[in-house]
Amino acid sequence: MLTAREREVLQMAAEGLTNNEISTKLSISPRTVEVHRANVMHKLNLRSQTDLIRYALKKGILPMDE
Repeated sequence: MLTAREREVLQMAAEGLTNNEISTKLSISPRTVEVHRANVMHKLNLRSQTDLIRYALKKGILPMDE
């Protein structure tokens, strides 16, 4: 359902990284990160950063013990 890049952005966003931090790590523009994040939110029917983190925890994308 998600592209590999969208999964990367999802994981980093769930870890609390900003768009600028994600863009630096992935060597893409902050605007591109925004587009990937918006696509993830739309595809997964998420509405907030909290929803994104809950999804990541539930799916094991973000370990619960951190």
